[in-house]
Amino acid sequence: MFSEQEFSARLLQWFDQHGRHDLPWQADKSPYFTWISEIMLQQTQVSSVIPYFQRFVERFPNIQVLAAADLDEVLHLWTGLGYYARARNLHKTAQMIHHDYQGQFPQTLDAMQALPGIGRSTAGAILSIACGQRAPILDGNVKRVLARFYAIQSWTGERQTEQALWTKAERLTPHTRVGDYTQAIMDLGATLCKRSRPACLLCPLQAGCAAFKQGLAQHLPVPRPKKERPTRHLHLWLWQNSAGEILLQQRPPSGIWGGLWSLPEEEMAPPTRLKAQALAPIAHSFSHYHLEMTPWLIPHPADPDTRIMEERPSLWYNVHSQAPDIGLPAPVKKLLIHLQSVNGVMA
Repeated sequence: MFSEQEFSARLLQWFDQHGRHDLPWQADKSPYFTWISEIMLQQTQVSSVIPYFQRFVERFPNIQVLAAADLDEVLHLWTGLGYYARARNLHKTAQMIHHDYQGQFPQTLDAMQALPGIGRSTAGAILSIACGQRAPILDGNVKRVLARFYAIQSWTGERQTEQALWTKAERLTPHTRVGDYTQAIMDLGATLCKRSRPACLLCPLQAGCAAFKQGLAQHLPVPRPKKERPTRHLHLWLWQNSAGEILLQQRPPSGIWGGLWSLPEEEMAPPTRLKAQALAPIAHSFSHYHLEMTPWLIPHPADPDTRIMEERPSLWYNVHSQAPDIGLPAPVKKLLIHLQSVNGVMA
């Protein structure tokens, strides 16, 4: 084990030679670009984020444009990234910064953390990378690096363990080149100290890593205690009008797929009088449960009853024309694209 100063010095030396310096959000290390990238990167890999980030900032190049945008369009550009609360909080935070901070990001950790969707680690990343302030971070990559370096043999999500990791992260964060250090430790976790098959022989911290010395690198961090995820079953009713359009409804602003446009859901299959056609089942997993959905195409002249039309905001979606700029859950979007490709289904 070596000192905090040697830890950061070795890491920065490695970063200068081997770190990632050409990611799209690194071209402009503004608080806005850093914030967008950090929110998108939560529980999402860099390779998946890059095209979303590029499309997003092309449409919303600054905080003012994002604040003035319609939430539907924000969710539309987020479709496929998942964890849609991130997009809703992004939009809400943009409006707060625009109205309460005259379009400028706050410069203190407490004020930054008070904004929707910005926790301590994300706030630290923005302040260090974009503002040059000394602020530690503790995202998933950093937790993995520190859990191995100190051979921590308890789940990093436990409160006591997480607090200990924050203490270590604070001590290790240098007083100079804080932005580079933040990027460096994230890069190390993403490229060498990976979840599986860590490249220990290439790691600049190997000489001081307790897990490497003890032969534990492959076994740490300790995985989250397994919980059996329940499976929920539901039926998606694809009401089709005489023009071949499919009825979509906007979901409530919170909860699963909050604010997105989806299909009416029912616990039961459509009654036989509707002459519904069962389509291939869809499976989708969330962090807490599995969802199994059976889609039913209900062709014209069957029109949805008044109860369904009055439940939530609704629209008729033409799968054969230019798709409107609305947010769709990935499984529903895939289903609609499938319908578009199947000859005769929508006739």
